[in-house]
Amino acid sequence: MEYNNFTDIESKMKYMNKQEIYDYLKSKNIWYEITEHKAVYNMKELSEIDIPYKEADAKNLFIRDDKRKNYYLITVKGDKRVDLKEFKNKNNTRSLTFVSPNDLEEILKLKPGSVTPLGLLNDENLKVHFYIDKYFINVSNIIGIHPNDNTATVWVHTKDLIELIKEHGNQVTIIDI
Repeated sequence: MEYNNFTDIESKMKYMNKQEIYDYLKSKNIWYEITEHKAVYNMKELSEIDIPYKEADAKNLFIRDDKRKNYYLITVKGDKRVDLKEFKNKNNTRSLTFVSPNDLEEILKLKPGSVTPLGLLNDENLKVHFYIDKYFINVSNIIGIHPNDNTATVWVHTKDLIELIKEHGNQVTIIDI
């Protein structure tokens, strides 16, 4: 692989792929369980797969404001709907829209269908504010998310995920959605 400059090298070095996510969780002594599966791109496809903790599956929405200044990752239970207008009003943001595949790749180093809170570990400029539904703390205590690749789900304790994201430096807000 050829790099144009040092920034390209640095960017490539910071990207965590699926195995690196597992290794990172292990290095942090974080409990995790892996469910390998075919690539899934939405919650309907995930519902067709036999997963061990159906009550803990997560849906992730990567959005931005209309000025491209603020980015948000919203994580909710897989069957919940997120009303972006209501989210905007409750959180005093500008108008919201989904992030483009180019922004997804540039900011989180992910491809469409692979959006996950673990992608925040690739957010080297700490651009993304993470919002997680309190359901994952009050009800399930476990959350199922992609390990930066949509061919697996990794199950972790919610509190551990939140601590990893905070330790990385991204802002985390626990909300009721």
